[in-house]
Amino acid sequence: MQRSYVIKPELGKEYPRVSHGKGIYLYDTSGKRYIDGCSGAVTASIGHGVEEIAEAMAEQARKVSFAYRSHFSSEAVEELGAKLAEWAPGELNWSFFVNSGSEATETAQKIAIQYWQEQGRPSKTRMISRWMSYHGITMGALSMSGHVLRRKRFVPLLADYPAISPPYPYRRPDGMSLEQYARLCADELETAILRVGPEQVAAFIAEPVIGASGGAVVPPDGYFQRIREICDKYDVLFIADEVMTGVGRTGEKFGIDHWGVKPDLITLGKGMSAGYTPMAAAMATEKIIDTITRGSGLIMAGHTYSANPQSAAVSLAVLRYVEAHNLVEKAAVQGAYLLRKLRELADESPLIGEARGLGLLCGLEFVKDKRTKEPFPLSRGVAARVISRAFENGLLVYPATGGLEGVAGDSVILSPPLTITTEEIDELVDLLKKSVQRVQEEMRQEMQLT
Repeated sequence: MQRSYVIKPELGKEYPRVSHGKGIYLYDTSGKRYIDGCSGAVTASIGHGVEEIAEAMAEQARKVSFAYRSHFSSEAVEELGAKLAEWAPGELNWSFFVNSGSEATETAQKIAIQYWQEQGRPSKTRMISRWMSYHGITMGALSMSGHVLRRKRFVPLLADYPAISPPYPYRRPDGMSLEQYARLCADELETAILRVGPEQVAAFIAEPVIGASGGAVVPPDGYFQRIREICDKYDVLFIADEVMTGVGRTGEKFGIDHWGVKPDLITLGKGMSAGYTPMAAAMATEKIIDTITRGSGLIMAGHTYSANPQSAAVSLAVLRYVEAHNLVEKAAVQGAYLLRKLRELADESPLIGEARGLGLLCGLEFVKDKRTKEPFPLSRGVAARVISRAFENGLLVYPATGGLEGVAGDSVILSPPLTITTEEIDELVDLLKKSVQRVQEEMRQEMQLT
């Protein structure tokens, strides 16, 4: 094979080359077919090779692909902003368009800090976030992330933001009800705010469903309602990181909608463009934007490709496709079916401690002992083995390891395109079952599984 000059995720590893995709399937250049069981990185939410999106790309390219945001707006950008305002809860009507989820969370961070500055409260600069979270790989976004493994190399350069425990129902204390546990976890935020000082805290950021650091961990009912109460009590903005959960993934337009809570800021990415173009957004309420408008009148953020007309047209086409094909509703129905099949698999498998999820964002957690929930050490590479065997079998799944303080916690995410059918889910689960069974057999031979 010809030498590659591309820096890939694993240096020295040979990757197959993708040829094309259609629906939930991807094909490499040898002709092998893969079920995209995780939508790439929980991104390709409407599937591959959708003609309507290709047509929208070409139509916008024939008009104009780039115009700098300080010089022009565009019809595509304005229509996308209006569509997101229509979708979003409460008064989250304003969108700042960027290129990635990491940029979106950093932009939300900056807007939150600037909001308090414009109010004459410049000491409110501190962000509070949770351990077992992931908000992006740039330094500001990584500072807000509680993903121990991804922080590890850069800790001296990062702000010390993660402060509270995540809601993790599978590992809640024995004998504690979900209602009690929700209150216990949420009240940690109040403790953290008081320790730092409310006059120092600008915002709290959280994923509605924990993704890359935990594997589709769904909080108990009451948790986010209590979070909202605490934020209001201490004048702290609430940022919902919907980069993974937004745009229908969980069976609602936004993940936070499941609990009827209205954030002050929302971040979007991934499913917003469904992988057809790099595009993301930070959304803010009328109150926030009105405050900044009456103050400096300028949000100190932005990138060369922010509010790019080409990407805006593509994202708008994606949102219209989701609406036209009722994919939010389908995600709820098909997600319930997928989770039922995954739970059946978990009941049969000694390796799977829990199957969980919301809509078409589901996860499996692997454990050494189902009775005690004892995890494997990360050195065993259990999730990596499952991912590797699944890949060999023509199934793509997404890693979510290291959630237990970066030393344990093996999970994978199943998040196929929202267009997936019941028959395709059955095919996906069959390949997953085959892959898990192969790993179980290998580990029994190695005396690693009880």
